[in-house]
Amino acid sequence: MRLLTLRTETGTKAVRQDGDTLTEIDGFADVGDLLRSEGWEATAQNANGATHPLEGADLDAVVPSPGKIICVGHNYRNHIKEMGREVPEFPTLFAKYQESLIGPNDDLALPQESDTVDWESELAVVIGKKGRRISEADAADHIAGYAVLNDVSMRDYQFRTVQWLQGKTWEKSTPFGPALVTKDEFSGGLMTTAVDGDIQQQTPTNDVVFTPEFLVSYISTIITLNPGDVIATGTPGGVGHAQDPKRYLQEGQLLVTTIEGLGQLKNRVVKEA
Repeated sequence: MRLLTLRTETGTKAVRQDGDTLTEIDGFADVGDLLRSEGWEATAQNANGATHPLEGADLDAVVPSPGKIICVGHNYRNHIKEMGREVPEFPTLFAKYQESLIGPNDDLALPQESDTVDWESELAVVIGKKGRRISEADAADHIAGYAVLNDVSMRDYQFRTVQWLQGKTWEKSTPFGPALVTKDEFSGGLMTTAVDGDIQQQTPTNDVVFTPEFLVSYISTIITLNPGDVIATGTPGGVGHAQDPKRYLQEGQLLVTTIEGLGQLKNRVVKEA
């Protein structure tokens, strides 16, 4: 099942995608709102609200207002190598905030303050069931599904200190969507980043040090995970900052992030006013 958040003239709506048709799930403003309701899967499957064409749909971030966005650094071996780091014993964690999120086709804000804006394609895990100290064996039961995310990073701000947050959560910098694909329909796929059609990153999503199930277990040891929370599971090799010479996003470029089986983000880079 594929679930999306659609912008309409009367506000956002949680919708189910069936082919080229979007069906409203009545009573739910977005996918996060839906996930916080008991029996959300049956509710979504049985929805028969108003319909909309997928073509031309104005999509919001699939979960526009997650309670938490927890990101993982150094989780793909080819990225660890290109950044000159050692394979970590434990996950490197940092946070984003909901103001950083944009829809799958929205403009990506290029801030006035940074000229080192870099791409980082990521598999996003979306939580569907509340839990604390979840075992790795039980972690899949707490995952609603998966989506595509790009952890666009302002490298100059990121490396001002040993703490990365200030380079990772700029407003309107993180495309997220297009859909939440439930876990029964996704077992991994090729993740690709292209800038103006030039492929920069291309790695299978399962080529990781820490699996989604391990991350759910590890993070839930620290803090309760709630429905709608998001875990961004790290980026593979091919970031612009690691290239020689370094490459960064420029005004007018088109950033396309794709994961087989999940969908595609297409975001035009636009200078922030």
